[in-house]
Amino acid sequence: MELVYPPSLAPLMPRPNVDRPAPEILPGEEMLPVVEPTGMVIGRTPRRLAHGGSMLLHPVVHLHIIDRFGRLYLQKRAMTKDLLPGFWDTAVGGHVGYGEYIREALFRETSEELGLTRFNPIPLKTYVWAGEKERELVSVFAAVGHFELKPDPAEVSEGRWWDMKEIRNHLGKSVFTPNFEGEFVQLRKMLESLL
Repeated sequence: MELVYPPSLAPLMPRPNVDRPAPEILPGEEMLPVVEPTGMVIGRTPRRLAHGGSMLLHPVVHLHIIDRFGRLYLQKRAMTKDLLPGFWDTAVGGHVGYGEYIREALFRETSEELGLTRFNPIPLKTYVWAGEKERELVSVFAAVGHFELKPDPAEVSEGRWWDMKEIRNHLGKSVFTPNFEGEFVQLRKMLESLL
């Protein structure tokens, strides 16, 4: 799936009404596309509103990195993260900025979080995920190999390789983000088939 942007700047969301004024955009604030599940961009919103309970659907990318021994590289989210600090999560996860395309965001996020710029992304799945404060259109990719990874401490407090049995033994024990657990259950066999 790829995002389809309108020919001119998409409207600001959420749209104002009698009870709610138009959202204020702060200088330098990150803007995200608001999308339909098909990838059609229908608006734009500040990131803080996308996570602030507005439930506006916005695109994100995830990258699962699996090595030839069948281990997944996971990152522990930095304690400064606004959502789920200190939980283990997908190797790479991040928002698609307004005006960006899915693969552009995937390579940017992977470079920012792990210093990895050379890999072959294998598309796995796109789905809608809803948490308590947000809704995301998640595009999931995998990369196979043993890469030299350099986690950015502002993004990732630590990272390491986990074998599949170790991950399964920790499911449901508040070790992983709920989103990672759901993806792992759905995609484990698909990831293993890449080896």
